[in-house]
Parts: sequence; structure tokens; C-alpha cells
Amino acid sequence: MSAVDTVTTGSLLLAAPIAFAAGVVSFLSPCVLPLVPGYLSFITGLTGAELSGERPAATPAPGAPAAAGAVRVADTETLVRTKGRVLLGSLLFVLGFTFVFVSYGALFGALGQALVQYQATITKVLGLLVIVLGLAFLGLVPGFQREFRVHKLPQIGLWGAPMLGVLFGLGWTPCIGPTLGAVQTLAFTEASAARGALLSFFYCLGLGLPFVIVGLLFRRAMGTIGWVRSHSLLVMRIGGAMLVAIGFLLITGLWDDLTIGLRSWAGGFGVFL
Repeated sequence: MSAVDTVTTGSLLLAAPIAFAAGVVSFLSPCVLPLVPGYLSFITGLTGAELSGERPAATPAPGAPAAAGAVRVADTETLVRTKGRVLLGSLLFVLGFTFVFVSYGALFGALGQALVQYQATITKVLGLLVIVLGLAFLGLVPGFQREFRVHKLPQIGLWGAPMLGVLFGLGWTPCIGPTLGAVQTLAFTEASAARGALLSFFYCLGLGLPFVIVGLLFRRAMGTIGWVRSHSLLVMRIGGAMLVAIGFLLITGLWDDLTIGLRSWAGGFGVFL
């Protein structure tokens, strides 16, 4: 099967944007967003001020008044070096958890292929589970809001960022479970390890790109992060509603109808190289 067939066969045209959106919702959730500055510091070895492109002001001359909390903007060479370190560390961190989640997607896709004769029934059961996860995301299912995650991060350098990404992927899986669970359900419906892995890659893209952007635009992004944190309930409601809608489509069979329609639409276009 060619790369083009891999993308246009099945429901990837519909599922990939949803997986990407689920990744963004995971990033914006109260479970992940408040930890981003800390993670950036761990994987780069830089302080918040350094990430913002600032450094402490020079020590004043004897007898000269000292400005409390004075800072000065780092020179261009230092800024470029800092941005390069942040970009490399962020990408290595994202690569770490992408390995974990893409492995999940390949596994679920392979299971879908092995159980294809029971897929209709299993898809309905998984659709019901996604609805429950969506309601849990909305805070309507008692006991599902507990967080199981690693609270003590290892002291590592830049080149340990991939391992920290793997740790994030393993330790935070229950925390971002509702959105990740929905994506893996869609991976199962693809009935292919390759398409399941690709779908999980889109999820990681939605989760990882904002992380890299925040690192590169740290000072500006802090204001946005503050706004999102103050509106976390809205983010949770949007994410929960999205999951409930996906579950409804899976249970009713409308997901298959949408897939068939998109497949017919995509089949009318040729690919020119």
C-alpha cells in the first residue's frame, strides 16, 4: 500500500484532525499546562528569566543605588544560543513521548486488524467508553478526576530530554487518558498498525507543537498560559463535548457513514508528483 493510500484509506481524513485537536486539548488541560514552564527548565537547564531572554543586571558600582529586581535583555548571540537550546530540548522531549504514544497507536491498530470480524461490536463498546471519558473530562463522573503521575522529576541535562519525554508519556497517560483514549479508539477502528501509529503521531503533533512554541516564545506565551489557566473550565467543557460527540458517532455508526463519504470525496482527486 502506498503512502497516499495509507492516508486516504479508512477514516484518517476525518480522524487525523480530531487526533490533532485532542492533542491540543491535552496540552491545554490543567493536568499538563501548568507544568510546561517547569519541564522547559528541566530539559534546557535554563531559568524562567533566561527562557524569557533576560539576565540579571550588572552589579552596580560601589555607592551607586541598586535597582530592585533589575534585569537586562541578553545580547543577540546569547538569545540565539538560548533559542537553539530550547528548540533542541523541546524537540527531543516531544520525540520521547511521541515514541510512547505512537507505539500505543500501532498496537491498537494491529488489534483492530486482528479483531476485524468483531470490529463493529467492539467499536460500539469503545464508543460508549469514549462517552464516559468525555463525561469524566467534564467532571461529571466521580472518581475519574484523580491524577496518577510522577511528581518528582529527575535532574537531567539537555540530552536526557528524550528520556524525560518517555517518562511523561508513561507517567501522564492516566492523566491525559480521556483524550488519548479517544484517539486510540479511533486507531482501533483503522484496523491497521501503520494507520494507528500515524493517527497517534497527529495526536503527538497537537500535544508537542504548542510545547515547542511556548519554549521559543516564552515571555509572550506566559500571558496566554495565564489566560488559559483562568479559563480551564471552558477548555475542559470543549474537550469533554468533543469526546462525547466522537463516542456518539461511533455508537450510532455515523462515523462509518462519514468515513465512506470522505473516501468517495478523496477518491475524486488525483495526486500529481
